[in-house]
Amino acid sequence: MAPAKPGDAAFANVDHVNAELFTLTYGAMVRQLLTDFEDVEEVNKQLDTMGYNIGIRLIDDFLSKANVTRCSEFRETADVIAKIGFKMFLGVTATVSNWNADFTECSLVLDDNPLVDFVELPETCQGLYYCNVLCGVIRGALEMVSMRTEVKWARDMLRGDDAYELRLKLIEHVAEEYPYKDDD
Repeated sequence: MAPAKPGDAAFANVDHVNAELFTLTYGAMVRQLLTDFEDVEEVNKQLDTMGYNIGIRLIDDFLSKANVTRCSEFRETADVIAKIGFKMFLGVTATVSNWNADFTECSLVLDDNPLVDFVELPETCQGLYYCNVLCGVIRGALEMVSMRTEVKWARDMLRGDDAYELRLKLIEHVAEEYPYKDDD
């Protein structure tokens, strides 16, 4: 029997929704955004914002079920996202690569992307980052653990590239703020 991969235990602890149902629901949401905004760049922004709002809430679920400790460096954080986070919520993993010299920027290359099942972008949507919600989710989740980041698509197979690659950049570690003052 093969040893368990990181993320397998976390994936087993999550309630699973039928993947096709989720994919179709996500597709319907993107289509509605395209109808409502009629501007692909605005839809990209909306998807990122929606993802950010999901990420700031999803991190609590992740931390309670993933059984991970606080990451000591950004490289470790990227590995946790790639091997555990993606596995836990999407059922896939990613490969971490293309680090810069100071280990503050890397690529997450998805091995598979379940959000794009049944998707083909029409000519009028060639500027659309269909899965931009993922950028927002990562950005929002990391902000909740005191890391301000920039996340954007570097390659997207729906746009003719050879892979799904997210570029993740650490902007700064943010000091934790407490909502109250202890006046002892």
